[in-house]
Amino acid sequence: MKTGEGNPPAGSVDRRGATCICCDTPVPFDYIRNEGKAGRMAAQLMAIVTEGRRGRVYLSPSEEHEVIAAQAKPENVPDTHLPQQALGFRVQLYGMIKHRDLFTSRQLVALTTFSDLVSEVRESVRQDAVAAGLRDDGVPLNDGGTGTQAYADAVATYLGIGLSKLADYNCVNVTWSQSRDQAGHAFTKQALPIVWDYAEVNPFARAAGDLIITLAGIRECLEKGISASIPSSVQQKSATANNSFANLTISTDPPYYDNIGYADLSDFFYVWLRRSLSGIYPNLFSTVLVPKTQELVATPYRFDGSKEKAQRFFEDGLGQAFVRMREVQHYDYPLTVYYAFKQSESDEETDEGENDESTVASTGWETMLEGLLKARFSVTGTWPIRSERSARSVAIGTNALASSIVLVCRSRPDDASPATRREFLSALKRELPLALKQLQQGAIAPVDLAQATIGPGMAVFSRYAKVLEADGSPMRVRTALALINQALDEFLAEQEGEFDGDTRWALAWFEQYGHEEGPFGEAETLSRAKNTSINGLVRAGVLQARAGKVRLLKREELEANWTPESDTHPTIWEATQFLIRALDRDGEEVAANLLRRLKSTSETARDLAYRLYSICERKGWAQEALAYNMLASAWPRLVELAGRSEKGTQEELL
Repeated sequence: MKTGEGNPPAGSVDRRGATCICCDTPVPFDYIRNEGKAGRMAAQLMAIVTEGRRGRVYLSPSEEHEVIAAQAKPENVPDTHLPQQALGFRVQLYGMIKHRDLFTSRQLVALTTFSDLVSEVRESVRQDAVAAGLRDDGVPLNDGGTGTQAYADAVATYLGIGLSKLADYNCVNVTWSQSRDQAGHAFTKQALPIVWDYAEVNPFARAAGDLIITLAGIRECLEKGISASIPSSVQQKSATANNSFANLTISTDPPYYDNIGYADLSDFFYVWLRRSLSGIYPNLFSTVLVPKTQELVATPYRFDGSKEKAQRFFEDGLGQAFVRMREVQHYDYPLTVYYAFKQSESDEETDEGENDESTVASTGWETMLEGLLKARFSVTGTWPIRSERSARSVAIGTNALASSIVLVCRSRPDDASPATRREFLSALKRELPLALKQLQQGAIAPVDLAQATIGPGMAVFSRYAKVLEADGSPMRVRTALALINQALDEFLAEQEGEFDGDTRWALAWFEQYGHEEGPFGEAETLSRAKNTSINGLVRAGVLQARAGKVRLLKREELEANWTPESDTHPTIWEATQFLIRALDRDGEEVAANLLRRLKSTSETARDLAYRLYSICERKGWAQEALAYNMLASAWPRLVELAGRSEKGTQEELL
């Protein structure tokens, strides 16, 4: 038996392959995958986790435990095939070719049993409703019924949904969370990778993956989120079809080009939903697996490997959907389009008149915006909404987006005039800085700023019928996005004028060398250009100079007992770094107290954090970027706490 706390040893599998636990011999992935496909890869029971008096207890398994685990004999299990090729799937490489391969025998017994019980519960609920005097009209929920049968169907629906959620915690892709000491669900992101050490949950253990706990979560949503006074209905329709709709208010989260294969991933849950609910919703579950032919996703493998055909399919389908939305959208209300997809593609091509540097763009953003503009929508506003959980696995330790960008769109007037490239750039430079100031004041995180800038930038671009290049050709959306990103860089660079000379030197040096050493002569030349001196920077406590080399000090190397009041040579650079250190080490209260004492330099420190984040993002310095993103994101809270502290100080003086 093992108890207590501690860190487990490093695993035996990494990105390069595996290591034999007996002889430390490297084992390449090709060998492992071939063994899996040959059916010679299995699981070994390593530990049993139980509840102790003071926490979880880890027990070594016995041979009897393994024998009992192997006795489970599931019947009538899902025999459907996993896709041979799909976005986010890796398990097929290891011999897992059917959905049943994603579950242990005991998990299959549990899930099939629960599935079959849904129909029995449905009938019991109907009989109880009749006995309670509810109207027995015999009309199913799927046909608009409101009597006993519909009531029983509704209860069964929630049970079926709970069962499919249970599968997320009861499969061989479930990891064990060391920090929370419990199982973590399989779909922490939109993918199904191989998991080398998985946890098999007891579905009656009153812990994560327990049936009752899962259903309790659904009950809580029903109690808090549904109002009986607001009738509503959900229908499955094609966004491109001529449905009998009119005067709608549409809010949509469109597909993300080639980023996520929702249909293939949905099969994991669909096989269990179909088993338990196909009798209630025969039309929804008429196919063995989720239909995929019409899914709007640019996946070349569905088009004989042709990237061009996949892109054309996506562009045509999304364009048709936006055209249809414009036809049915109520004139008095805007169309809102949610998008949380980072611009991450480097485009080395430049159009005439642009800088000869690579630009950051996104085919997903470009395609969505092209579809909106071709459907004669114009962007009239942007709402960055904090919609993504910072604790989700894709965001932990990374600079993942924290917000969805909501584009507010209205039909572009038929008499909209064209504009030249010069007119577009003039309007962009005139209007974008104010919008960016408002975004910063609204606490948009630096990681989201580039995405949020697309809204006000495209608002300028999309107000025109078209923007014409010098040769008379219409400007591409990708070119417009590049110019918007360029305008953002110029805005952040222009804020440097508010910084003191030492900070401007440190910023320029950081952009070139980070915290690495550089030649003294080059540093001295730069100091003259920034109207400062190397000796002054050393005295300010931000620079180390020795043996013909200079280096910016890291935050942990800065003066331990620094205070704004005792600093005879204050700089914005120091203020920003000490704020980050206080926030990271001591929390919001201490950082807010420091912010209050910085007084007039505080707002400029926030501007520097945005600028430094932009540099780190461009350079690929992810960990350093996290620090500046953290400070800017926490800024409103720090200002609030600093205001309270200031008020308390004034009251004490009175």
